[in-house]
Amino acid sequence: MKKTRIKKIATWIIVPLMAAIFLLDIATVAIGNEHCRRYTVTQEMYDNSNGDDRIHFLNTANSDAILIESNGRFALIDAGEGNNNPRRKTEYKGYEKEVIEYIKKVCKNKNGETYLEFILGTHCHYDHIGSFHSLISDDEIGIGKAFFKVFDPDIAKGYEIERWKIDEIYNQIIDDLNSRRIKIISDLPEEPFEFGDFTLQFYNTVTPKELAGEGENASSVGVKVTKGEKSAFLAADITASTGLEDLLMDKIGDVDILKAGHHGYFGSSSRDFLDALSPEMIIITNQLGKVYPNIKWNFTMSAKVPFYATYDNNGIIASFNDDGEIILTNNIH
Repeated sequence: MKKTRIKKIATWIIVPLMAAIFLLDIATVAIGNEHCRRYTVTQEMYDNSNGDDRIHFLNTANSDAILIESNGRFALIDAGEGNNNPRRKTEYKGYEKEVIEYIKKVCKNKNGETYLEFILGTHCHYDHIGSFHSLISDDEIGIGKAFFKVFDPDIAKGYEIERWKIDEIYNQIIDDLNSRRIKIISDLPEEPFEFGDFTLQFYNTVTPKELAGEGENASSVGVKVTKGEKSAFLAADITASTGLEDLLMDKIGDVDILKAGHHGYFGSSSRDFLDALSPEMIIITNQLGKVYPNIKWNFTMSAKVPFYATYDNNGIIASFNDDGEIILTNNIH
């Protein structure tokens, strides 16, 4: 009888709680859709009508692959989920083919060659760097240099090494780069640098020792992209839960676009972080249905910011035109 009573009580608690979360999720999506009406999102036509200073947020489901383009120069921030994740064999599809095809379609230099001036691996999780193995191994894609911090096992959690094999993934990519004699820069620049019409700045170039044991997300390198008065912050997997948001938020300043940290999952883009950066719009590298309800609530009810998911839009391009506007286009694949 006692067990039956406990089950009934648990049911009375859990069912209303789940119903409340479900209703909250519906409400936040509805309010988010209202916010999105402040900006027109049109289909990408690849005619450069919005200029050639652009950030391409590729559709790689719930992983990151972000292309920076300015004046015919290209750089790739992360490369998306690969096809052989040791963490999960069948749960998720890899996006190596899609990323490589997109790079070959878009990243042409004046000689018609596919060329990336640099690549950056923000941290050693497979959903960010997994496709680099195939991309680097493709000799039709030229790569000038590669920014990769040295992997620090003291930052990682034990299961990330034992089960997720993030150290092996890192070593494989370093071997790939060395085999093609691509310059590896492990001491990331702290100062801003020019990239076409953009100014780029890396954040968390050295992972603070105080974050030891917080997990590989604490190693995430953020990238601020600025043109004139407009800017975007690409937050990789920077989260409040690792303590990294607190260390960086006051250094970044206001931005117009925030690429939400950690795909809208646990610890993603807290209220304090949103208040500090004051974004006008948020891009989530995920599908909307997988973003945690409380994160959507932060976006809609706290920050009152429109948010756009790359999966649901089949990729998004943010173009920074010469009139000081940011124009969003989608269906880029």
